[in-house]
Amino acid sequence: MVTEQLIWAIFFLPLASFTFIALVVRPFFNRYSIVSGPIAILAIGASFVISLLTFTEVAVKGNHHIVNSPYEWLTIGQLKFTVGILLDPLTAIMLVVVTGVSLMVQIYSTGYMAPPKTDEQVYQSSGPNHHEPEELGRPVYARYFAYMSLFTASMLGLVMAANVIQLFVFWELVGLCSYLLIGFWFHRPAAAAAAKKAFIVTRVGDFGFLLALIYLFMKTAGVENPDQLNYLEIGTINEHLPILVRTGLVSSGALTLIAVGIFVGAVGKSGQFPLHTWLPDAMEGPTPVSALIHAATMVAAGVFLVGRFFPIFDSSPSAMAVVAIVGGITAVFAATMGLVSNDIKRVLAYSTVSQLGYMMLALGVGAYGAAIFHLFTHAFFKALLFLGSGSVNHATGTFDMRFMGGLRNKMPITYVTFLIGSLSLAGIFPLSGFWSKDEILLNAFTSGINGGNLVSTIVFVLAISAVFMTAFYMFRALFMTFEGTFKGGSESDPESQGHGPVHLAESPFSMVLPMVLLAAPAVLIGFIANPLFDLAGVPAHWMSHTLEHWLPEGIQGHVEGSKFNIPLAIGSSIVAILGILLAFLMYKPNPLISPQSVGSAFKPMYILFHRKYFFDEFYEGILVKRLYYSGIAFLSDWLDRNIVDRTVNILGWVGANFGGLLRQLQTGQMQMYATVTSIGIIVIAAIFIFGK
Repeated sequence: MVTEQLIWAIFFLPLASFTFIALVVRPFFNRYSIVSGPIAILAIGASFVISLLTFTEVAVKGNHHIVNSPYEWLTIGQLKFTVGILLDPLTAIMLVVVTGVSLMVQIYSTGYMAPPKTDEQVYQSSGPNHHEPEELGRPVYARYFAYMSLFTASMLGLVMAANVIQLFVFWELVGLCSYLLIGFWFHRPAAAAAAKKAFIVTRVGDFGFLLALIYLFMKTAGVENPDQLNYLEIGTINEHLPILVRTGLVSSGALTLIAVGIFVGAVGKSGQFPLHTWLPDAMEGPTPVSALIHAATMVAAGVFLVGRFFPIFDSSPSAMAVVAIVGGITAVFAATMGLVSNDIKRVLAYSTVSQLGYMMLALGVGAYGAAIFHLFTHAFFKALLFLGSGSVNHATGTFDMRFMGGLRNKMPITYVTFLIGSLSLAGIFPLSGFWSKDEILLNAFTSGINGGNLVSTIVFVLAISAVFMTAFYMFRALFMTFEGTFKGGSESDPESQGHGPVHLAESPFSMVLPMVLLAAPAVLIGFIANPLFDLAGVPAHWMSHTLEHWLPEGIQGHVEGSKFNIPLAIGSSIVAILGILLAFLMYKPNPLISPQSVGSAFKPMYILFHRKYFFDEFYEGILVKRLYYSGIAFLSDWLDRNIVDRTVNILGWVGANFGGLLRQLQTGQMQMYATVTSIGIIVIAAIFIFGK
């Protein structure tokens, strides 16, 4: 029986793991910090088991009454701050995603981040994480698992939050943890710069989110509230704010501004256009960190946020159009950069940005169930792919695919699991990615071409284009990494940064096991979660229907549960297969189409994609150096020197000279004091007598 206390434990167990590792193991039992890994695994494993039980109780059985009303924390006048859990199917799904992927990543990390067994080996280590000597010891191991536990706890707190204050606190804590983990190898300038970039860029989005919350509070504070509703609680906002708009108590324009502000926050966290630049650079963190960030935590938070406030977005057609267009642009925009990247982790990073665009465009066309369904399936196969890239790095010492090749026979398990993940991401039947991607395409097609909605039509075309590119760049990566002959790995890569020596063999069991376990949901979870027909008592499309039934009255049924469209499914599959075929022709051994000739033929386009549309140059050169340093910073410096400093100097001069004048009067002679006193008495008397 699932109780409220057990659900709270889902959050507190990883938090306790962080506390124990950070405050007990690392400072006092440094020699035994190897226990940090098992501690984190046990804590998150227990959270995962409870999450599965909660998912079964809430999403499958439909029991939404496990959690009591939020607890009052603080009252200021009529304003009540509460702490509680919002338990619905969306929460239940996200709990499984976060804890499940995090558990696999923690197990994988025990092998990938394995510390030297003795102090002497600290200076002799030559594993995949060959960094500076002071960064090789057991303290790093403990610090890593402490950060990962806190990261997991923060994301769990975010998805469980019952009010906007609670949500925003964990939203910012997720950002802080990402900063610590992306910059984990802080002695590397690239890692330190990537961490700062991620933190600053996401702050731009967070500022928009904060403004939306402040504006929401301002608009609801003046509304007559006979029922004593708390407009800080998410459930109240979703249910009653659209009603306030329909009754005229809150303007539709205000609702749109609130929705767009919330979306700006999601754009930052999920790396959507134009705040996408931080996400590829986040690959400077350890590979397991990349898997967790890109599959289940930080980037998923943005999609979750829009899904959490979906009733608000649904009540504003303008906001929905913004979400759909930004999502569609991002899906294609990021995919084009994945076409030409040579770093296997960056290919996966661009893929993440593109797939998150898919989810956003689904939300924008009203396909709430399809978006969350794709978030669910994407978490497992994307985590699988990132762990596969780490396994390849473990063997080759590099992430550059140009120095890989020929690994299929050397790493058969990694190859098979990576192939499964690639097929699922490409949307090939019957793997999980096929079902969720097809549902998104169907909803966009139904709303757009069949429904006459121009925005939906545009995003459908963009989504189909991204299908082709996704299949191409994933199988380009597969062929470059595993087919042909080996090209030397880190020994041939001048920019390998000492990741490690070449060791062409399958990864350790602790790294292989999570990949095998993640391969299973990458194959099966799509059909199990949303079967085409009633299956062993499980109704067809049960996940989408369950999610949509959570929506408030008036929105339920707005999005139809997907009905499988065979012609569309066949069409999208053909598009994906064509992408795979083109990759095969270009990157198989002895290719029929030379990649170099294609690059030369489309050189301007290649440069544009390879330079990431010059966004980094624009942000760094125009916004930062010219606008900020040469404009705002220069003006601030001038005002400081010429206005503030001079005002202070003038006031100081006046004070000093006035003090000097007064000092002249302090002679120490009684005659002088008597004279000044007499003059004062005469002046006061004259004013009193003659002033009437």
